[in-house]
Amino acid sequence: MAMHKAGSTGDDRFDVVIAGAGYVGLAIAVSLRHARPGMHVLVVDAAPEEAWQQDNRAVAVAAAATRMLRQLGCWDEIEPEAQPITEMEITDSRISDPVRPVFLTFGGEATPGEPFAHMVLSRHLSGALRRRAGELGIQIMQRSAVEGFDVEPSSVIVHLSGGTTFRARVLVAADGVKSRLRGMAGIRTVQWEYGQSGIVCTVAHERPHGGRAEEHFLPAGPFATLPLKGNRSLIVWNERTADAERLVNEDEVVFEHELEQRFGLKLGEIRVEGPRRAWPLGLTLARDFVRPRFALAGDAAHRIHPIAGQGLNLGFKDAAALSQVLVEADRLGEDIGAIDVLQRYERWRRFDTVQMGVTTDVLNRLFSNDFGPLRAVRDIGLGLVDRMPGMKQFFVRQASGLAAGNPRLLRGEAI
Repeated sequence: MAMHKAGSTGDDRFDVVIAGAGYVGLAIAVSLRHARPGMHVLVVDAAPEEAWQQDNRAVAVAAAATRMLRQLGCWDEIEPEAQPITEMEITDSRISDPVRPVFLTFGGEATPGEPFAHMVLSRHLSGALRRRAGELGIQIMQRSAVEGFDVEPSSVIVHLSGGTTFRARVLVAADGVKSRLRGMAGIRTVQWEYGQSGIVCTVAHERPHGGRAEEHFLPAGPFATLPLKGNRSLIVWNERTADAERLVNEDEVVFEHELEQRFGLKLGEIRVEGPRRAWPLGLTLARDFVRPRFALAGDAAHRIHPIAGQGLNLGFKDAAALSQVLVEADRLGEDIGAIDVLQRYERWRRFDTVQMGVTTDVLNRLFSNDFGPLRAVRDIGLGLVDRMPGMKQFFVRQASGLAAGNPRLLRGEAI
């Protein structure tokens, strides 16, 4: 379905127009231009340019995504500010339990000397991708939104706010989970809400974390502690939505008391730094990833539960796969916006995305409850995995994103 807007249809032509200057949109742009310097790429984003510089969030970047960023010339800038995750502990208990037994511990290396993930501040990741985009001559238009598009046999006409119009061979929607372009393209989704919200905040603590990440499975949902540079950690705290809204609106003393009950005193006194936020959790999967001259990527194609910490890395897989498909088609002289070309990307990514969505959905339902017999079964299961080195290594590789059949960039190879 095309959406028509008034405006000039000038001679401004691009090979690829990308809606969304988040991590995924920028990664696609940089990947395309890195492999094909002659490819004309435009990124448009509705937010002001200073928005990314004020972003104090942090994200977990898996080893495969790190390899991609290194290949693209971004990781050297990020690495000094990135915190390697050296160990992962998993516990299952109630808040009131006096002891929290550790049921499962993972070593932090995907391969010898390669951490399975790093914690990176969002502004450092965005800054490195933007710097590389600038070096490659990629144009980024801020405060510009794609208001509509018209698909023609050999191109797509992209209409921006303010009446500006561009012509491209393919339009990529990387405009987030509430993607307007997905709806304009007539792509439906499968979705449901969990009745949970994720509270995110940063805490400072007295003692060093040693690079250890922890995930406590509590009755209301997982409570994750992720290490940041210095004596600081990122908290990702799942609660029932009504409780989460109450907690983020409590005064500082009450909030920190509730936080301390879950965080514990192992790292000494804790103090919340910066704002605390909550966002609703759910599952959203696009029924299709492509239309003629149109492709979805990142959160526009999928939203999953953060229980496995793989949301960002699924987006980077999209970026690597789509870029490889478009670059290889362009080298062969094919029309990169043709539906048969774009369906190669869809076939590559859709099954993996659905599989991860189902996996996180099952894990959340399995661990976000206080049903006694089920708690006993899952704790026995965690304990058995902890005693099976081969199984543990399998889970580490999955968390690292180092799966078979990865796109070349996620293997650290050039397209």
